[in-house]
Amino acid sequence: MKKLALIAGLSLLAFTGCNDDDTPEQVFPLVGTWSPTKEVRTSVPASGAGVSDEIVYTDCQKESRWVFNENMSGQRTNKDLAGTTPTCSTISQRNFSYIYNASEKNFEIKYQGTVVSDKGKVTLLDAQTLNLKIEDTTDPTVYKSTTYTFKRIAQ
Repeated sequence: MKKLALIAGLSLLAFTGCNDDDTPEQVFPLVGTWSPTKEVRTSVPASGAGVSDEIVYTDCQKESRWVFNENMSGQRTNKDLAGTTPTCSTISQRNFSYIYNASEKNFEIKYQGTVVSDKGKVTLLDAQTLNLKIEDTTDPTVYKSTTYTFKRIAQ
């Protein structure tokens, strides 16, 4: 009887003792078409007190698109109200190349025809939302960043 109880106890331990906590984190692709919804601009001078401003985009601005292709190329199309009778129009369109390190969440965007690239981090990337934080290091006495929030556009 003791052997039967021992075998039952070991069997129970075998089924409950193995807990697979090493489930891999789900990785979502940066590749796709994204619509900007807002941005947060932060400025912190070396002397202290900083400020952040949230800019919520209009419906027209939300029609803008950032497209990240699989071949590390992309296109940014900005829309806004323009003209004497304001209509939602494309106000700029820029091609770019990018590098994205998914494990470190670092990215770099280089717009065609420019020398300096935008560098930053992906602070959030899931099935529907992308946050890109771009840091401006041109003035060493002031930390500046712009964080863009995007919604994925289904294809």
